[in-house]
Amino acid sequence: MRSPRWKRWPDRPAAHGSRLRDSALGVALALLLPLGITIAGGGATASAAFNPAAFDFWVDSGMGPIKTRVLRAADGNTNRVVYALDGMRAREDLNGWEIETDIAETLAGMNINVVMPVGGQSSFYADWNAPSEFVGITPGAVVGGLNLVSGGPGKSYRYQWETFLTDNLRWALRDRLGFNPSRNGVFGLSTGGGAALTLSAYHPDQFSFAGSFSGYLNNSAPGMREAIRTGMIDAGGYNVDSMAPPWGPQWLRMDPFVFAPRLIDNGTRLWIAAGSGRPDAGDEPSFDTVAGMGLESLALTNTRAFQVRMSTLGASNVVYSFPEFGIHAWNTWQNEVHQMAPDLSANIG
Repeated sequence: MRSPRWKRWPDRPAAHGSRLRDSALGVALALLLPLGITIAGGGATASAAFNPAAFDFWVDSGMGPIKTRVLRAADGNTNRVVYALDGMRAREDLNGWEIETDIAETLAGMNINVVMPVGGQSSFYADWNAPSEFVGITPGAVVGGLNLVSGGPGKSYRYQWETFLTDNLRWALRDRLGFNPSRNGVFGLSTGGGAALTLSAYHPDQFSFAGSFSGYLNNSAPGMREAIRTGMIDAGGYNVDSMAPPWGPQWLRMDPFVFAPRLIDNGTRLWIAAGSGRPDAGDEPSFDTVAGMGLESLALTNTRAFQVRMSTLGASNVVYSFPEFGIHAWNTWQNEVHQMAPDLSANIG
């Protein structure tokens, strides 16, 4: 029997509250859902579910000191490691997987060390072209309700999340905790799902397994860039043009549909999942449910396109999961990781 879903949603910051459904932004987002606004992920509306068994692991980087939460494997091994990536609304205190789910505890119980990077709102876990800004205005002011030039991470400095995850954090985990720096796993939800595939595509020596849940895996499809632009404005006031110029090599490098051949050549074990967009009995009739249905339907469309692409390339290294019910919500992603966990366990370390 499927467990009931959380009533709170990861798609909106707590400050919005019920005002979102009445705001012009809320109307715009609802109208643009078919274009694929990637506003989900990050657990911004829930109370922090701090796990006292996990610990803070600080590492210096080009972005300054970055916190990661680590939960050690139950048997104390240092060979089996997985990185759990957050969504677009990643917070600065805890990773959404710790806030919203039991996944860290579950995987640690399977003797897997769980690494949960903290922060990176709207970052796509990428190395950005420049600090986020709009028309050269220095961040720090608030424009209307959109925070277009508000301060925040990645605005006074350039996001360098790929470098952090594959260099700074990787070797710090090895040097300070003895963690195996190779044959790790990585998975993520929503925008973190595409990021997990990107990391595994370009760093096969580090990642032997990658999982994407409700990911947007066809970023160069018509309308996707502008949909991402709108979602990033809503999720902290970030500018997609600061991340990567339109349709250039840097943008295409981030598109799983484009770099699919790398995933096959690397032999990376993949778990690719998206729900149907159909709510189940635990989803109350609400704006949130409608939004979650639209977002998941778009993620499903992107994921199916990626599946066709991989199929035409003859891929045999992928497991696909398309549950009959599932909207863009943490409970969907938690259930999917439980399904994926045995395959992850068999393909790392």
